[in-house]
Order: sequence, then structure tokens, then C-alpha cells
Amino acid sequence: MMGEAYIVSAVRTAGGRKGGRLRDWHPADLAASVLDELVVRSGIDPVLIEDVIMGCVSQGGEQSNSVGRNAVLASKLPESVPAVTIDRQCGSSQQALHFAAQAVMAGTMDVVMAAGVESMTRVPMGSPTVLSLKAGLGGSTSPGMEARYPGVVWSQFNAAQAIADKHGFTREDMDRFALDSHQKAARAIEAGVFKPEILALNGVDKEGNPVIHDTDEGVRATATYEGIAGLQALVEGGAITAGNASQMCDGAAGLLVVNERGLKQLGVQPLARVHQMTVYGEDPVIMLEAPLNATKLALKRAGLSINDIDLYEVNEAFASIPMAWLKALDADPAKLNIHGGAIALGHPLGGTGAKLMTTLIHALRSQGKKYGLQTMCEGGGLANVTIIEAL
Repeated sequence: MMGEAYIVSAVRTAGGRKGGRLRDWHPADLAASVLDELVVRSGIDPVLIEDVIMGCVSQGGEQSNSVGRNAVLASKLPESVPAVTIDRQCGSSQQALHFAAQAVMAGTMDVVMAAGVESMTRVPMGSPTVLSLKAGLGGSTSPGMEARYPGVVWSQFNAAQAIADKHGFTREDMDRFALDSHQKAARAIEAGVFKPEILALNGVDKEGNPVIHDTDEGVRATATYEGIAGLQALVEGGAITAGNASQMCDGAAGLLVVNERGLKQLGVQPLARVHQMTVYGEDPVIMLEAPLNATKLALKRAGLSINDIDLYEVNEAFASIPMAWLKALDADPAKLNIHGGAIALGHPLGGTGAKLMTTLIHALRSQGKKYGLQTMCEGGGLANVTIIEAL
């Protein structure tokens, strides 16, 4: 009999724009701040933490040499707390939650932190690959991959465009979806919705003066359709723009995951229970379409229909992804990314999985809802799906 996995604490930093208010934060320190806050919010004795599983995508420079362990060493946690850094591309910290949940469900551990971090300012996207190529160390496409996928140019931008074309989405459709993301996020900020889930940090403004960073920096409350529609396409003749794609972002997020024994040790009430976990792979060339079939598989395994789910967080890597997901699942748009998504709030690659889960848990509980589903597209044609039950 497998045990249960409970989430007892969930926190995130507010997203910082690339080169924005979090630009002076070393990513290990950024992640450490979240680990420390999980301890504060849960009241746990940190000696009880048996592992920290940290998602991070660009594992080079300041995010190299296991940023997970470095975050522990930069935190107030004792040296006895181990850590590991994992890369499942954009799903890295969603996978961190899966691994943490699997450990406590199996009973091999009772208390595990799942977290993620990415400073896209200080370790720009793709820099480990770019710098390795410049140093003459070669790239990640092997002769075996080339034989199986001859002549493929691996590009998420091409993939996002291909999905838009396949599902019949126009530039206007995607720009209107993007505007909606900003408007939902602006309303959420105005209503103070995110306050309980955000750890306020010391940041800097454009001039370098100290400011409290407690609000997602990328949200444009004054965004207009005309403004988004006026942006240049990333590829000549294409419909994908910086306006209808996720924003580069600095951020970290974390979740404290325990089983029944861990709950008894902590003496706290859980926020949510992990109900179902699926990971799935398919065509790595169209790359970003896996959440559609992955969600169908997860629902089938859980014995649920899409109508049983109260809220969905589908990462807005590009507008075409959640749009295709809605269409394929015949899902209710009113339940999707109700406080906006990565187009407005930013996508701190390795931190996004834990970030979305933090937002989903808080949204379910504040609205008195039961089931939430989170999924995201990931490089290599992968998708994680997590179904939780708010408690």
C-alpha cells in the first residue's frame, strides 16, 4: 500500500524581468531564500529535511556544480540536508515535486523539499550550450540523434509556430490570448491575490536603488491589443512574437512535501494532496504538444474527466500551447490560468513548475475548490502532469 504525499508549504518569489529587480541576486542565494521561507512557514525543524530536489535548466556559470546543494549551503539549513539538481527542461521543478512525492509515498523519506530556480539575467537561456560550442566542446545533438532525425533544426520557436498552424490559430488569436494573460494577472495583483504565496525580497530598481520586490515585474496592466499586435514576429512571416510568448524571468519557488509520518512529526495541516503524477514523451520536433496527450493519460489514470478539475495551470510558454490544450481537451477557458500565465508573469525555466504549483494550491484554497491540474510543455517533446486535491 503506497502512502500519500502532502504539500504542507508552498512559496515563490515574485518574477523579476530579465535585467530587472532581481538582477543582483546570485541564483543559489535566490533559491536559498525560498528554502529558508519554507522552514519559516511550516515551522519544521530543518534537521528533519531528508532531501532537497532542485530543478534548474541552464546549469552553467552561477547555476553550475549542483545549484541545489549550493542553495542549501547558502541557506540557514544544516549541512546535513542533502540536495540534488535535476533537468527536465521547463518541467524541472514540476518533476522535482514528482520525485519528492514518490520518495515520501514509498516511505523511503518522510520530509522532502521540491524547488526550482532560474536566473535568466545571470545565466542566459542556452548559455551552457553556446559557451560550450564557443570553447570547441561540441553540442548536444549526437550522431545517433542525427541519424534518427536527419537535418532537424531543434527550435521551440518553430515548434510553437507549427502547433499554431496545425490547430488553426492566427496571429490575432494568440495576441488576444496574450492580452488576456496580462489583464488577468493585473487584476490578480490589484486584488492582492498573490500576496500570500510570494516571499518579498530586497531588489533594485532601474537606477540601482533598493526596492522591495514583492510583485511580478513583467505584468503590463496597461497592455493593449494594438500594442501586442504591433510587435515584430520572431521569424519572418511567422505569428510568434515576444508578446505572445513567455517572458524571460528570474525567480525561485519551493514546496515542502511530506507523508503521514512527516505530518505527525510536523504537527501541521496539509495544504494539498498529490493525487496523480504523469510524465510523457512524444515527437521531439513539434516538441511542445505533449501536454495534450499527457493530460488525457493522467485523467484516465486518475479516473477523472476534465470537467472534474476545478482549475488548470497550463504553462504559457507560447500562447499556442495552452490554446491547443484547451481545444484538444474541450476544457473550460474560465478555469485556465485564472490569474494569468507566463506571458504576463514570466517563465523562470527551472523554477516554473514549483511556481505554478504554488499559485495553483493558493488559488484552489482561496476559492474553496477541490481538484487542480498542472501541465507544461518541455524541450525534447516531454510533458509533466500533476493533479492535486486541495485540503
